[in-house]
Amino acid sequence: MTETGRYVRILDTTLRDGEQTQGVSFSPDEKVNIAKALLELVRVDRIEVASARVSSGEADAVSRIVQWAEERGLAERVEVLGFVDHGLSVDWIQGAGGRVINLLAKGSEKHCHGQLGKTLDGHVADVRETIALALDRGLAVNLYLEDWSNGYRDCPAYVFELVERLAECGIGHFMLPDTLGVMTPERVFAAISDMVGRFPGLQFDFHPHNDYGLATANVLAAAQAGAAAVHCTVNCLGERAGNASLAEIAVNLRDQLGFEIGIDETHLARVSELVEYFSGKRIADNAPIVGADVFTQTAGIHADGDKKGSLYHSRLSPERFARRRNYALGKLAGKASLAKNLERLDIELSDENQRKVLKRIVELGDSKKSITTEDLPFIIAEVLESQDYNHAELLACSVASTLDLESTASIRLRLDNEIYTAVGSGNGGFDAFVSALSKVVKRRGLTLPSLLNYEVRIPRGGRTDALTECSITWDTGHGELRTRGVHANQVFAAIAATLRMLNILMHRVLSEQRIADNPPAAAEQVLR
Repeated sequence: MTETGRYVRILDTTLRDGEQTQGVSFSPDEKVNIAKALLELVRVDRIEVASARVSSGEADAVSRIVQWAEERGLAERVEVLGFVDHGLSVDWIQGAGGRVINLLAKGSEKHCHGQLGKTLDGHVADVRETIALALDRGLAVNLYLEDWSNGYRDCPAYVFELVERLAECGIGHFMLPDTLGVMTPERVFAAISDMVGRFPGLQFDFHPHNDYGLATANVLAAAQAGAAAVHCTVNCLGERAGNASLAEIAVNLRDQLGFEIGIDETHLARVSELVEYFSGKRIADNAPIVGADVFTQTAGIHADGDKKGSLYHSRLSPERFARRRNYALGKLAGKASLAKNLERLDIELSDENQRKVLKRIVELGDSKKSITTEDLPFIIAEVLESQDYNHAELLACSVASTLDLESTASIRLRLDNEIYTAVGSGNGGFDAFVSALSKVVKRRGLTLPSLLNYEVRIPRGGRTDALTECSITWDTGHGELRTRGVHANQVFAAIAATLRMLNILMHRVLSEQRIADNPPAAAEQVLR
């Protein structure tokens, strides 16, 4: 049975095990900043920050982390992996200022015999020697039983005797790794329950790996079985398929099992971004808790349910993690999605204008994977200033730009009931489009107005895939005309602004013609 309310400690090993991720190597400065975030902001109980004897840079990182932690009374929470090497690791850790050694012993008979070529007696003697040296130098000692999961399965007697013969040596935590990530939650629960039951006076940690995608589930099973502490990394970093996610185990221990933990959840996303940046390993947008899209509702029906009673909310509210719920704007958006975003921007629109804006959002959604709240003012401005003239429609367009060559554009355009095609070239994609368009309108006896000003912008804080707004001011010969277009592609935003200008001018020409043909009736219609 779960001991609801029992405190479970969390050891984060991003800076040691996480650095075994292919291609990841943190600099001393990066290690210091991640360590500060983990201990001071996220408030994990312990951090493992390095392996002994790796490099001088690693020693510098340990020294700086410990010095910082010491000033805040946290030095005992900083741990370093060491080896059974006749005191070399002990010397290295002590020289770097470390206070805790996590000693690596062999937790399976196969590793002991096959890798070390030792008997259990010989290995125990070597481990005891290193523990005695560490304690004599003032270091606290924890002990990893490497390959424990296979050792417990294949020869449990070896594991039991190893632990029994080291139980009175002053070890703080016996750390039980699933080194190759081969366990299931049921096996974890049974094995750790057995270890806790056989050695009730000892503290056991569980160290998972994610080779079968079960690391988080295995951590929960270990905690239920009585593990005093569980291990994890930020963003699942680690060798091969990585470790268990800090964010995932924190919320599951708290929500699903009712354990007490010390984690400050409001900083989980922040430390995730920090590690993502320093490691160069991007996390998936749908990664639980910390992914970019996990608090975004895409379907309009979900937004409608939230609007009518938070029907699609759970305990994993974004506010809990200092994040914000979003309602995606795209081809799946509905009226409620738009309403939620307008509410966030404090913008009010009539039902008719909301319908027009939503129609434009769906159209843009076909050419852009997502439309952000920051894009919305551009779309609203474009829709509200436009008239529903349909004299000119771009049916197809290809624009090509090549370094050191003129750009080209090929278009198919409907002007009222006639279809035209043309090809143009110019200094850039938009210039080439205007060249092709000029050839078409010339056949209708029209001339494009001169361009007075051309502005392009994206929303503040916009990403590279943000919508682009192009605003163009034209000299029509009868005053200035300003039109705008919105599109994910800068050139097509300018094209949209140009087509809006063409529709307005053609409407004026047709209105003038109607007035000339039937002055009283046409003038009355224009006034309307």
